[in-house]
Amino acid sequence: MSNVRDYFKEREKRQNAAVNVDYKEKIRSHKLTVFYRLSLSILLIIAVIAFLVIQWKNKVFTESTVVSSNPITIVQGAEVTNLGGNILLYSKDGASCIDSGGTAVWNRTYEMQNPMISVCGQTAAIGDYNGRSIYVVDKNSEKGTVNTNLPIRDFSVSQNGVVAAVLDDANVTRIYVYDANEDTETPIVESRATMDKSGYPVSISLTPNGKIMVVSYLYVDSGNMKSSVAFYNFGEVGKNEADNYVSGYDYLDTVIPYVQFMDNDSAFAVSDDRIVFFSGGERPVNVASNLLEEEVQSVYYNESYVGLVFINQSGESAYRLDVYNASGSKVHSQFFDIEYTDIVFNKDQIIIYNDLDCQICNIKGVDKFTGEFDKSTSLVIPTSSIYKYVTVTTNSIDMIELK
Repeated sequence: MSNVRDYFKEREKRQNAAVNVDYKEKIRSHKLTVFYRLSLSILLIIAVIAFLVIQWKNKVFTESTVVSSNPITIVQGAEVTNLGGNILLYSKDGASCIDSGGTAVWNRTYEMQNPMISVCGQTAAIGDYNGRSIYVVDKNSEKGTVNTNLPIRDFSVSQNGVVAAVLDDANVTRIYVYDANEDTETPIVESRATMDKSGYPVSISLTPNGKIMVVSYLYVDSGNMKSSVAFYNFGEVGKNEADNYVSGYDYLDTVIPYVQFMDNDSAFAVSDDRIVFFSGGERPVNVASNLLEEEVQSVYYNESYVGLVFINQSGESAYRLDVYNASGSKVHSQFFDIEYTDIVFNKDQIIIYNDLDCQICNIKGVDKFTGEFDKSTSLVIPTSSIYKYVTVTTNSIDMIELK
């Protein structure tokens, strides 16, 4: 009798075990089903978002509308430029800054014959060619004044208010570096250039943090021409080097009239036959060089791209804009017919305009907008929105929206 009971108990155990295994398998199968469904839903959402983003980026706008307007008065002869999203106006008699709503931020009077300007982000320096003073300002206030005892030939300002000035001293050209966050006459760095040694400095630029300076020198010896691009580091790496010199490159039979830092780590130089790119936050090195077969008409840049404008020889359009990234690779060529007064890089957008016409495209060559302004326009400032822009006209600051 006990054997029968044992048999049925054992059979019941086996049945219960089978039921447990089957139950666990069903739970596992259900979890996998939920996981697959969730994964598929997430992939579908990502695909839809990606599709919408691509569609938005490639969307073509057909008209522009003024959504707000604020009256301003611009004195005759004043130049207008973007200063970190605010608007800087400067002339022979003074400079002022207003925000995009037309509210005055600051005002400075001076007297100049040939005002020059250097802008780095939200900081600007204004000085007079052959003058003795450089006024440093930002989008919020005046920062300080650099007073030199020698005639000014050129200068560059950094985002944090450091100024490098090229000064004429008879047979010697001096390059003085100042901290202009307060009125000063004392340079923090001094150097001298002579034609028989280093050559004459024809272009100068500072990194946004004011740590590194690049200078293009022109040297002529017995009729042979040479250009040199020299980098100077004012930080720990350069303080133990002679004259803070940390790296440099020579180029024979060419003139380099333009050198510029894009950010704290990238710089470029444009000559009559090439564009050269440099990289490095301490000792910049040459990372790319592209030969040019045509004459460069204009140079534009931001922290990501450099654009060179050429007269288009093919006849397809009036101009060609070749766009390079910071590594020196050509990423796009844009053809256009606008008699441009300015070209602005904003994220992946290229804004080409004059006082009446505007063309907006992206770095992939998609034409986003081609049209005309309602009023004569001197400045276009991108906003955080890719379809809204601030425009400065002869008597107003307008917010325009593309539709």
